[in-house]
Amino acid sequence: MRLRASQINGCAYCVDMHTGDARKGGETDRRLATVSVWRETPFFTERERAALEWTESVTLLAQTHVPGEVWERVKPHFSDQEITDLTLLIIAINGWNRIAVTFRKMPA
Repeated sequence: MRLRASQINGCAYCVDMHTGDARKGGETDRRLATVSVWRETPFFTERERAALEWTESVTLLAQTHVPGEVWERVKPHFSDQEITDLTLLIIAINGWNRIAVTFRKMPA
């Protein structure tokens, strides 16, 4: 979710950091390369798809207003606490993206 939000926000520093962290955590290059087109790939579980859609909707709040249908697709995959935690994570990464982009932070 951190990677997808950072892609949407155009934060090169964060995309680089989250991609590297994900690789260290065992994520495959194939899945990392297709996060931005997750809807068109078979590489993500239904739970991951729900989280990615939630991430996009919350990140693009001014455009999406987090529609009810997105909520309905997230709800079966996450408990109320998990949705809260996921939302807080998305809010946090969006904040860090804005700091990194504003201050022109570049990947090492």
